[in-house]
This record gives sequence, structure tokens and C-alpha cells, in this order.
Amino acid sequence: MQKRYMAIWFRHLLTDGLALRRPELKSLPFVLVMPVKNKVIITASSLLAEQQGAFTGMAAADARAAVAELVTIDDTPGKAAKLLKLLGLWCIRYTPFVAVDLPDGLLLDISGCAHLWGGEREYLKEIVLKLRNAGFNARAAIADTPGAAWAVSRYAKASPIVASGEQARRLSLLPPAALRLEPDILDKLQQLGFRTIGPLLSMEASALRRRLTKAFLLRLDQALGRVDETLVTLHVPVPYVERLPCLEPIRNAPGIEIAIEKLLTELCLRLQAEGKGLRKAVLKCVRVDARRVQVSISTNKGSHHVSHLMKLFKLQIQKIEPGLGIELFTLEAPKVEDMETVQEQLWAVDQGLADTTLAELLDRIAGKVGAEAIQRYLPAEHYWPERSLKVAGSLIEEPATEWPEQMRPVRLLAKPEPIEVMALVPDNPPKTFTHKGKRHTIAKADGPERIGREWWQDSGEHRDYYAVEDSKGQRYWLFRSGHYDGGDAQWYLHGYFA
Repeated sequence: MQKRYMAIWFRHLLTDGLALRRPELKSLPFVLVMPVKNKVIITASSLLAEQQGAFTGMAAADARAAVAELVTIDDTPGKAAKLLKLLGLWCIRYTPFVAVDLPDGLLLDISGCAHLWGGEREYLKEIVLKLRNAGFNARAAIADTPGAAWAVSRYAKASPIVASGEQARRLSLLPPAALRLEPDILDKLQQLGFRTIGPLLSMEASALRRRLTKAFLLRLDQALGRVDETLVTLHVPVPYVERLPCLEPIRNAPGIEIAIEKLLTELCLRLQAEGKGLRKAVLKCVRVDARRVQVSISTNKGSHHVSHLMKLFKLQIQKIEPGLGIELFTLEAPKVEDMETVQEQLWAVDQGLADTTLAELLDRIAGKVGAEAIQRYLPAEHYWPERSLKVAGSLIEEPATEWPEQMRPVRLLAKPEPIEVMALVPDNPPKTFTHKGKRHTIAKADGPERIGREWWQDSGEHRDYYAVEDSKGQRYWLFRSGHYDGGDAQWYLHGYFA
């Protein structure tokens, strides 16, 4: 696929952004100023101020002399980067590859995207008109390279779309400043008499290297496509993603459901072909008012079954607020896993946790009550009971160690609770214990089981555990901290047996 790029230039980025926040400025000539070496310099000028003679780089005092009603506003460093990032996030609806081009532009990798809007001309028109309607004085161009698109968007007077392979011809008519060169290089080219890029294209690289710098040759080669230029995008693209732009905004649940099913079908076909299954999917919806709404689903086991995943998304559709309508759907799969090919069998066998129907049942339950309500635990290599288990990352994750052979309570308290105990002999099992003001008489007891503290993590006493049953048949797990040394030993309740 031939790579294609779009460059967007915001001629009055900062002043347009400020006018959107303060509408009263739209009818006034205003500039942003900042002190530079004991002078107050204009850092950004509105269109109306430029038309009356106040330009960027001019001293504010000279500008006031030229424009009587000029309004000056203090500039703040970093505003351009923040504003361009917001505009870049808005442009992600047109392509997932958007890079900020400071101080006043964006670079977009639009390869394979323009046909969704009817071609490059309609694609460019759609983006530019929406930006202008939003209040930004924007120009854009499309070419095979970011450098050529940048040059045409800022210096060409017509034909913003450069045909594939025509960048050299279009660049030859533009001034050297269109190559994104440093001021000192531009001054040198001016002194050498170069008014356009054309004569530079016919010169040998060795001659250019002797008279100019490597930075000049790099910019020239990037613009012509001889050297690839890497864009640092706002978001690292997810490997598995499907996009669905809408000709008309979607406002109701049936339309959203149709869009999700279409995206899932495309995504699952790709996953199935690569032998992978979806573990997490995120649906992002871009509304007409530029707000973003998203919902997500997770599975206990990798899946590429459209019907099952669609059932999970149906439980989330009610959370999507379409507002005035959704114009773009994006389905991302940030988490996938390899899946083994399932062999068909004549007779069903007990597959245990590997059974696909069990995983799909748990997914549907999680969609209704929340994934945090369903947990699977595995043994962890620790002596201390509250550290001896961990939450499994998936339904088929294998344990790293065996469960302890000793009996453990079904419900283990996260933090042991202190109790008062009475025993016939201090080292004997307790006869009674009091917990939260309630007294329990012990009928049966088993123990002690001594569990030592992990000295490599912390220091302290060991524990002597007893499994006890009270007169009402309730069973508890108690322990004494440390040896009985003649004083009052501290006892704790740590769990409940079924």
C-alpha cells in the first residue's frame, strides 16, 4: 500500500483557540505577547490584527502604534502543545495515526483511510471544513511524504493534493523555507541566490554537503521520500482494531447493536485466522458533539465467537449515551491470547476449567454482576495464610505450587481479629472465646498447627492455629501469637469453616 500523509496547518492556532474561549475577542484585533530580552514581543496575532499591521515577532510597542485598538494578552508557554494535542485527539476519528507538529500543525498518516470518505479530496474537505466551522483557520495538504504535505499546506497557493510520485515536481516551485529548515540554513541559501527548491534538486548531494549541512540533506530526502520519516503518534495503535464511520449519526440502541456486530465479525475473522482469542475489547464511540463514550468487556478465556461476544456487549449497550448521534465506532482488542485448535469429538468428555461453555457462562454472569464478583484463587508460595493465595489471571492459568494438605477455612479474614480466650492450661486449646461481645463455648478442638513467620519479609512471632467447634456446631480457625510466657497471650480469629 502506498503511504499517504496529511499535514494540517493552523495559521492562527493560539488566537483562534483563545477566541473560542472568549467570544468577545472575535471582533477585536488582539495579540498574545511575552517578554523577550527586555522587550515585549508578539508571539501570536489574530487575523484581524494581522490585517491591520500587527504581526508575530513584532515588538508590542510598535504594534500599538500601528493598531490603535490593539488588545494585548499575556502568553503562557505550553499552550500550543496542549491545544494541538486536543485537536489531534479529535482527528483520531479520521485516522489512528496522528502526530503533533509544533508549533502550529498536525501530521496524519492517512494510508488506507481516505476511501472511507469517498476519496482524498472529500476526505480533506471534510476535515478542513469541520475545523473551520469549529473556529480554526486551517489549511491542509496530502502527499506521499510528511515533508511534502507540510510544504504544500503552508506554501502552495492551489492544488492541496499532491499526486503519488509528484512531490519533486511540486516542491521545485516552492521556496526553500518549505523544507522545514533552520533560519541559519535559510539565510545561507538566500545568500547563495536560491529562491526556489528546483535548482537544489538538480545538484549533486556531494556539492550540497560541502556547502550546506547534513540537516538540509535530511530534510530534502525526507520530503522527496528517499528517507523515511517516523511520526511520534499521540496514541500507540492497538494491533487489533476495527473502525466504522457512519454516514448518518446513530442515535438508537438497534443501530448501535448493528455497528457492534459488524465490527465484531471483522475482528473475530482476523483473530481466528491468526489463531488468537479476545480477552478484552473496548468499544469507543465518537459523538457528533466531539464527546467520547466507551464500554468494555472481558472474557475468562480467549474467544473469537461473535455470538458469545455479542451477548456480552448487549449487556453494555444501555450504558452508551448517543446524545445527538454517534458518527464513529472503534473496536479495539488490547488483550488477546493464543488459542489451541479445538478438535471435534464424537463423545463429549469432561473438560473441567478448559470447557468453553463454562468460560462463556462466567463471562455472561460477569457482564451482569461485574467481573470483580467472580474470582478464582491459586496457591501462592508463602507460609503466612493471608499471603498463601492469589487471584488467578485467567480461567486456565496453572498453579505454581500445590495447595497445602492441612485443612483451611472456606472464609479467611483479610486481617485477623483479636478475641478473648479462656483455657484450662495456657498451652492447651481454648475452652471459650469471646468475639465482638459474644461468648462461644468450645466443644471440640484440633491443633495446634504451628506456622512460622517468613523471616525474609518481616520479623515477629510464630502462630499456633486451632480448628475449633462451638456448642452450636459453628467451626472457627483461631490462633495464638507466639509462645505463652506467663503473661496474657494474644489470641485471634482468622477464619470460618463451612
